[in-house]
Amino acid sequence: MRTGALAVLVASVVLLAGCGSSAAKSNGEAQKTAKQVAADALDAAVSASAVHVAGAIVSSGTNLTLDLRIVKNKGGTGTMSEQGLKFQLIRVGGKAYIKGSDAFYKKFAGAGVAALLHDKWLEGSATAGNLASLTSLTDIARLFNGALGSHGTLKNDGETTYKGQKVVAIEDTAKGGTLYVAATGTPYPIAIVSPNNGKTGSITFDEWNKSVGISAPKGAIDIGSLG
Repeated sequence: MRTGALAVLVASVVLLAGCGSSAAKSNGEAQKTAKQVAADALDAAVSASAVHVAGAIVSSGTNLTLDLRIVKNKGGTGTMSEQGLKFQLIRVGGKAYIKGSDAFYKKFAGAGVAALLHDKWLEGSATAGNLASLTSLTDIARLFNGALGSHGTLKNDGETTYKGQKVVAIEDTAKGGTLYVAATGTPYPIAIVSPNNGKTGSITFDEWNKSVGISAPKGAIDIGSLG
């Protein structure tokens, strides 16, 4: 009897271990229309409390890179660069802050001002003025409504993998580019890959709902005082 009970216990452990190692169950997105998958991805994204956004794209011939962490109803923090000119970005509520490299300040403010701004933060409104355009990049709803809300004709290319993760590929046959949506669990957008002027850019989205601390830097200079 004891031997039989032990055999049953061992069999149960093996069965459970096998279940635990099996692939995650599909969330059904691969069987939906392309339009519905995109809508599900948008709903999932704007409902999230936080996300990490990173990648490189070409916009109107300009090389842009970004690495941002965004927290819903609070703001965002990270770095961006344009044509290799890098700057740090923080938004907290209605205020935005940037701290550029010396090369960044020199290009946009001149050598004299750049020397004064070395290693200093600039502060401005996040809703009006020179820094307002950055707000959409640090607001989850605005970012994803802009990225996923406007598209051409969509085609569901079915389930595939993107960097080792099971995804559903949604191709924009009119504008070009592919949206990858998680094929298991919550259908979060995983990446957008877009060709532009012969080059391919990609933006990835991960660390969903993983919040980070965001606070205003001390000693920031009002951008309005620079004229």
